[in-house]
Amino acid sequence: MRLLLKGGRIIDPSVALDMEGDLLIEEGQIRAIDREIPADEGLEVIDCRQKVILPGLIDIHVHLREPGEEYKETIETGTLAAVAGGFTAVCTMPNTKPPNDCAAVTKFIRDRAREQGHCRVYPVAAITVGQRGKRLTEFADLKEAGAVALSDDGHPVADAFLMRLALEYSRNFNLPIISHAEELALSAGGQMNEGALSTLLGLKGIPKAAEEVAIFRDISLAALTGAPIHIAHVSTKGACEIIRRAKEAGVPVTAETAPHYFSLTEEAVAGYNTLAKVNPPLRTEEDREAIIEALAEGVIDVIATDHAPHSVLEKEVEFAQAACGLIGLETALPLTLRLVRRGIINWLRMAELLSLNPARILSLPGGQLRPGSPADITVIDPELSWRVTPEGLKSRSKNSPFLGWEMKGAAILTLVRGRVAFKR
Repeated sequence: MRLLLKGGRIIDPSVALDMEGDLLIEEGQIRAIDREIPADEGLEVIDCRQKVILPGLIDIHVHLREPGEEYKETIETGTLAAVAGGFTAVCTMPNTKPPNDCAAVTKFIRDRAREQGHCRVYPVAAITVGQRGKRLTEFADLKEAGAVALSDDGHPVADAFLMRLALEYSRNFNLPIISHAEELALSAGGQMNEGALSTLLGLKGIPKAAEEVAIFRDISLAALTGAPIHIAHVSTKGACEIIRRAKEAGVPVTAETAPHYFSLTEEAVAGYNTLAKVNPPLRTEEDREAIIEALAEGVIDVIATDHAPHSVLEKEVEFAQAACGLIGLETALPLTLRLVRRGIINWLRMAELLSLNPARILSLPGGQLRPGSPADITVIDPELSWRVTPEGLKSRSKNSPFLGWEMKGAAILTLVRGRVAFKR
C-alpha cells in the first residue's frame, strides 16, 4: 500500500520537527517527508490539511484482561479502543487470570494479538510468580517469549530485598522494572483519597504517604543498584517532588501519570461515584496542579492511560465493594489536548509524552517519523468536537467517569505498519 498524507502539520519530537508538509508511506515504512511531494499514479492521497500528523501514540500501561476476564475486555476489543483513541501500540499489564508470570502466557498474548489485535501489543510480565511477591519469575524465559518490561502492577513488591534483586537482574535482560508504588500497611482497606471529603462520605481514606513512601523506597533501590526504574500512575504532589530530586541526583528513574490525575480530583467521587474509584485514588486540586506542572517541566516523562475495564458487575455496586479502575484509551488524547490549548505544553511535548518517551523507556519501535521508520502514525483533528457516550466507545466495558463530557480533538486516522487500523 502506498499512501501520501498531504498538507498536514507534521510533528516529530525526536528531531524537534514541526512543519507543514507531506508524508509518503510505502511498504509499511515512511519513505519521505517534505514540503511538497508530488502524487503519482497508484498513490492514495489523504487530505490532512488542518490536521496534525504525529508518530503513533504508545500506551505503556493498559489492562486488556485476556486471558481470564474476557467479559470485561479482550485483546481484540481493547486494541480496537486503542486505535480509535489514536494508539498504535499498547503494553498490557500482567495481572490477568492466570497472571503473565511465565513464557506460556506471554506467548499466548503475543499470538492472540497477531491473530486479533488492531495494533501492536507488547506484554509486560510479572516480577514475581503469581504476583505474590515471594519468588522472582524467570526473566530470561519471559524476555525470549516477548516481554518488554516487568511489573507486579496491581500489587506492590513489598519485600525490599526481593525488589533489589529484581532490579539487579533486570539489567541483564534489558527488562525495565515498572513499579506499582503502594505501601499496603498504609493503604489497606482504603476507598479514596484521605482527607475531609473521605471523612464527610464516611469512606476509609488512602493517605498520599502510601504512594510516596513506596516511591522513595524504590527510587532508593534504583540508586543502589544502578538499574532503571519506571514509576507507574503518579498521583501526588509529594511523589512529583521525590522524583524531581531523584532525577537531579542522577538516579535512573522515569515516571508516568494518567489523564484522570490531571483532569479530575477527589470531588469526582462525591455522590459515591464508583466510576471515579481508582488506585491510586484521585487526589486534591493541589495534587492535580502539581501533576500538570511536572508534565510541563519533564519531571513526569509519560502519559499512560492505566486503561482498566470493569463490567457493571464490578462497578454498579456499593462503593466499598466496587473495583478500582477506569477505561481511558479513547479519552486520553482529547484530555491531553486540553493542556495544549491552555499553553501548558506544546505539540512537540505532547508527542514526547504520548509517543517518543514511551518508545525510548521500553526500547520499542516508533516514537518518530524519520524516513525508514515504521509507518505507525496518528492523524489528529484538533477541532473535532464529540461527546463521550457508552454507545460511542469501542471498549467492551464502559466504566468511564468522563461519560457525558464534551470533548474536543480526536484521532481521525490511525496507521499501523502503514495500514489503516482506524478511520473516523
